[in-house]
Amino acid sequence: MRLLSWNVNGLRAWAGAGALRPLLESLGADVICLQETKVTRDLLEEPLAIVEGYNSYFSFSRTRSGYSGVATFCKASATPEAAEEGLSGLWTKHEGAVGCYGDLGEFTTEELQALDSEGRAVITRHRICTSEQQETTLTVINVYCPRADPEKPERGDFKLRFYHLLQTRAEALLRAGGHVVIMGDINTAHKSIDHCDPGDMESFHEHPGRRWLDGFLWEPGKDSLHGGLFVDTFRFLHPTQEDAYTCWCNVTGSRHLNYGTRIDYILADCALVLSELKEAQLRPEVLGSDHCPVQAVLKSVCLGAPRCPPLCARFLPEFAGTQQKLNRFLVKVERNGLPEKGQKRDLVEPSAVMEVSKKSRTGLSRKGQGDLRSFFKVGNSQGGNTDSAGYQSEMNMLQRAAEDFGKEPPAKTAERTADEHGMEDVATVTQVPLGVLGEESSIGVTNEGTRNCEKDVVPSKPNQSAALWKSLLPGPARPPCCKAHGEPCVLRTVKKPGPNCGRRFYVCARPLGKSSDPRARCDFFLWASRGNS
Repeated sequence: MRLLSWNVNGLRAWAGAGALRPLLESLGADVICLQETKVTRDLLEEPLAIVEGYNSYFSFSRTRSGYSGVATFCKASATPEAAEEGLSGLWTKHEGAVGCYGDLGEFTTEELQALDSEGRAVITRHRICTSEQQETTLTVINVYCPRADPEKPERGDFKLRFYHLLQTRAEALLRAGGHVVIMGDINTAHKSIDHCDPGDMESFHEHPGRRWLDGFLWEPGKDSLHGGLFVDTFRFLHPTQEDAYTCWCNVTGSRHLNYGTRIDYILADCALVLSELKEAQLRPEVLGSDHCPVQAVLKSVCLGAPRCPPLCARFLPEFAGTQQKLNRFLVKVERNGLPEKGQKRDLVEPSAVMEVSKKSRTGLSRKGQGDLRSFFKVGNSQGGNTDSAGYQSEMNMLQRAAEDFGKEPPAKTAERTADEHGMEDVATVTQVPLGVLGEESSIGVTNEGTRNCEKDVVPSKPNQSAALWKSLLPGPARPPCCKAHGEPCVLRTVKKPGPNCGRRFYVCARPLGKSSDPRARCDFFLWASRGNS
């Protein structure tokens, strides 16, 4: 039986053109737990909810749209016999729940609601046959633990309470019989070997999340009376493997130099690990997120249930046979292309639909359209305020530029300007502000009709025209070069609240890495001048 967990950092990108099924197939697991789906109920679409060959179970954030979220996809051969959303049981209002909640007396109802309101857990229970040919259950907890934001101390407390609730539920399920596996983004690197830059060891080990993991996990050599009930499957099989990370910072490009942390885990109960664990691996070759998948292989075989539990996404009302027919979205039209007053929706002739489409495409009247130069003339009603002192000189300059506008296609001139400045992918250099052009203007359109600027305009005086466009669109200033590598720096912005928030600065463009790695970023830093920021 293959189990896989992956923080996908957004699932909706895989919805188009049936891309989700090939992704799931490529992962090659029976049970796939995804975190940080950023899919809330209002954003869930059928291509994400119903995938051929799989049944899916979602947990949605109830606090804000497009936030957090987890989803478990099970192959038909691994269909669970029970499933529920959350850890507390508060969101379970159907048959087919997993049950076994443990002692929740130290949590208030309001606290449980808050802990389960961000869509951070889905639990499925499967029947398995072990290598000893014994049938039992395996409960899979798909979890996305909160991050402790240094700028929000209350989130640190929230994270620890979530850990405690997760432990309460997992241990209660284990005491009830069968096996339990916790898969997901735990958001804490347990040991210094799991972190690219642990820093001061004393402070590192005193981190509250690591102290919780110390008590929750059992390790070889630890006193069983004081050790936890669960095992880090990867470290059990690879206790000394270094540079084994699952998460990297996209902003610094640290994945290129494998400068990351291991915060994604598959944690299984001790008995399951000792008797059934066959493999535990990280899969950094799988791209598409700032995390990589982690997987475990058990000797056990999954026994699929005959039908899906009620939490399955295919049973949601919007997907449960309530799809609308096409003719409900078509309206009967008159000759003017508008629906008849009071007319009910009805199927229309294709020719009528084509007529409406044609009119919508040509809805912008040609009357009143002029070429670009007409919008640069002083006193034009679309030109804005003519009373300011500097307006006349500005408009004279723009008018001279407009008189030369037709002498060379602006796109070609802009390309040459971009080349002179060493820029690439400058696709919007030729745009002119709407305050000058007016909202319904278009480059190369005349009163006589639409013309193609590339075909109808003969270039002349290219140097003069290029100079004028260059004066209007000088492009960004060249970045400085870092001292260590002599390479152009990258411009970044301070996001942290404080006196420098919003200021821009230059740093070495190389990816972040260990200080001993010659490929890594140097320590160059320079504030951008106000004119460049």
